[in-house]
Amino acid sequence: MRRVLIIFLSIVSLSAFAQRGNKPITEDLASLRPHFAAPPDTAHHYAGNPAKNVPVVTPRLIVNEKVNFVLDSIDRLNLIRKVIPGYTIQVYSGLNREEAGNTKRRLQDELDMRAEMQYQQPKWRVSVGNYFTNLDAQKDLIRLKRWFPNSILVPESIPIR
Repeated sequence: MRRVLIIFLSIVSLSAFAQRGNKPITEDLASLRPHFAAPPDTAHHYAGNPAKNVPVVTPRLIVNEKVNFVLDSIDRLNLIRKVIPGYTIQVYSGLNREEAGNTKRRLQDELDMRAEMQYQQPKWRVSVGNYFTNLDAQKDLIRLKRWFPNSILVPESIPIR
């Protein structure tokens, strides 16, 4: 099978060369290239000593005070913020409390994962992990899907410690 493929590819490549012949490519694309004028100080800069021809630039706008103000306000916001948006993996959601407890025990014993069981009327919910991004949670979600096929990724607020 491999030999047939190699023979086929060589025939195709040879036929492509045979169609073109030995004609050289004479297409000139120079007219399509963009032309730019050199900046005025570049020619002067390289003509003599580069150290003597460097222009002195004085700043016109100083933004340090404005940037510091914004950074301070972000710091104050982070001090009062107690939760951030993130994700958890929901392993079980249903009406049966015993099944929710069994799922939690199974997660902790067999998979060595810390699970939380919550009652949100009228359902029991078992979830695992706190993840900041969807991508962080994918590895554990794939692993949990083998044991619990109904596992899903749920957006949730994650408390900051």
